Parts: sequence; structure tokens; C-alpha cells
Amino acid sequence: MVADDLGYWLGFNLVRGIGPVRLRVLLERFGDIRSAWHAPADVLRELGLERRALTNLLQARQLVDLSQLEERVVALGAQAVTWDSPDYPALLRQIPDAPPVLFVRGTLLPGDEWAVALVGSRKASPYGREVAHQLATGLARNGVTVVSGLARGVDAAAHRAALEAGGRTLAVLGSGIDVIYPREHHKLVEQIVENGAIISDYPLGAQPEATNFPPRNRIISGLSLGVVIVEAGIKSGALITADFAAEQGREVFAVPGSIFSSEAAGCNQLLRDGAAIVTEVRDILETLHLDALAEKQAARTLLPANAAEATVLQHLSAEPLHLDDLSRHTALPVASVSSTLVMMELKGMVRQVAPLQYVIAREPGEAYDISGES
Repeated sequence: MVADDLGYWLGFNLVRGIGPVRLRVLLERFGDIRSAWHAPADVLRELGLERRALTNLLQARQLVDLSQLEERVVALGAQAVTWDSPDYPALLRQIPDAPPVLFVRGTLLPGDEWAVALVGSRKASPYGREVAHQLATGLARNGVTVVSGLARGVDAAAHRAALEAGGRTLAVLGSGIDVIYPREHHKLVEQIVENGAIISDYPLGAQPEATNFPPRNRIISGLSLGVVIVEAGIKSGALITADFAAEQGREVFAVPGSIFSSEAAGCNQLLRDGAAIVTEVRDILETLHLDALAEKQAARTLLPANAAEATVLQHLSAEPLHLDDLSRHTALPVASVSSTLVMMELKGMVRQVAPLQYVIAREPGEAYDISGES
């Protein structure tokens, strides 16, 4: 017996032939994931579900223990985020083929929407690794989350540099999150989990098959405001990421390389085709308007997180107001106002100037946007 809907999402994730497009059709027809899973075979057939996908779904219904799928995720210390989850990454949700399920080890934070992907050759030259290191360091120091694919070469250099700079990084795998590839990156993975997350839309246990990597590149670009190709040959998989980024309306950047280097040929081709040139981290920050990110992040923490905060904020000023009076003005219970004030004080939105008396915490001439829009 499945206690919630997560098991059904995990079940569909195992069914070959039912991807984002077909699953959306099923959800539109049946209204929710549970009803779609239990839909009659003849109705599914009438909807145009092809024979192979229908056969796979019917077999999964009989053979898969949905509760066990959930238990495996929990046992790994991970989480499964679905289209229905409020913490599904906002940027990724925008792409046409956003994965219905993401398996995550680590944490996804709201600030990760300010992310840039750094990808490139697995056989990176010393130049490529150094460029990746410098760019990732600069991005991390400016509060930008670095996204990459955990591969050898440029990817690994970018992840490590972001961590060394005290920043956050997200690694998107071409396997299940319990199958680390390449194997020598186990230690790196544990470091990423502590300061970011490893992510995959492949089920637990999925092996790193060659066909898995091109599709996962859409997630790397989908999580990012822009994609930087650090070093890549003409047939590099990093160019697939650049193509996805362009299709998704994300900025494509490329680092110029030697005209004599085959590993720079892909980047130089992107530059000829109109990609934005990168010679220093400022090129990325200014193009994506991330040069004032610290200020933007600080401003966001001062925005009301919910209706209670917005209501309380509307009734506060530079004149101290007692908790009881605030409760009366807002028509909210004293306990609710008190707990709300505690959180607002921690965020620096209000100050307690005397026992149970509060004022708005802002500089003269400044005002809070209480609409909840940033």
C-alpha cells in the first residue's frame, strides 16, 4: 500500500517509453499521478499510448513494489523531487522536457537559481583545467552556484574549485545517484553533498551507459542561467549541452583556445556561431546581471516569506508597537504573531527595542516590497 503519491512518480520513472511528454498527457487526462498509474489498459490504448510503453506499464504495475522504491530513496539519505514538489528547481521547471522526477543527495536551495554551468572536455589540457578552476572560483566567490557533470577533466576541476572557494556546486549524473561514475570521484561526491547536491533523473541502480549522458545534459543547462564551454573538441558532449542551452533560451558562453588545439576547436566554433566570449569571470557575471548578486540575495532575505510576514510588516513602522497591539491590528493570534516576529527578527526584518515591542528594521528612506515579488 502506497501512503502518498511519491511511489507512483517513482513507478512511472521506471517505465521505459513514458517520458515527460507522455506523462503530461496522462496527467491531463486522469488528473493525478495515482489515477494515471491505475488507469484501465483500454483507456490508455485509446489515448494513443504505444504498445511497448503500455506493456511496460502493465508489467510494472504487477512487479514493482512502490513502497519499496520510496524506502530505497530514504535508506540512501536522499530525496525524490517531482513536478508536484514545491522545491522542484524553478529554472529546470521552465524547460519543455523537464524530468518528472529528480533524485537528490544533498540540498537544493532557493539561491541555486543563480547558477552557471561549466562543462568541457574529459581530456582537459592544463590550460582547460586552470580556466575551469579560475572561473569556478570567481563564480563561487560571487555567490553563484556552479553546475557541472562530475566527469573527469573540466567538470571535476569546476566542482573542486567551487568547493575550495567556499561555494555551492551541483553535479548532474548520467547514472543513478547511488552509482558514482567515474569511481575515483567518490570523495568528491561526498564533498559536493555537504555543499550542494548530486542529482539524477535516472532511477537508483541505473548504470552509467553511454546513451544516458546526452539526455542528462539538458538538466545541466536547465538548472543554469547560462552555460560556459571551457574546452571542447568538435565532437565533445559539452557541445550537446550548449545546444540544449540555446534551445532553452539560456546564454551560451565559450572560452577561446589555441587554433592549433583540437580540444579548443569546439569552443572556437561556438564563438564563430555567436556564443559570448569569456576571458574572465566578469564576462559571465555582467552578461547574466549577476555582478550585484550579493545585494540581490540580501534583498531577497528581507522580502516577506509568507502572508503572515507581509501582514505584520504592513503594521510596523519606526514607532515601537507592542505584540498585543500588533495582534489586534493584524487580526492574527498572539502566538502566530510572536512566532512570525521571531523569524523576521532572525532575518533582520524587524527589531525588538523593548520587551515585546517591535519596530521595522530598515535604513531611513528605504522601504520593503511587501508584494512578495522580487
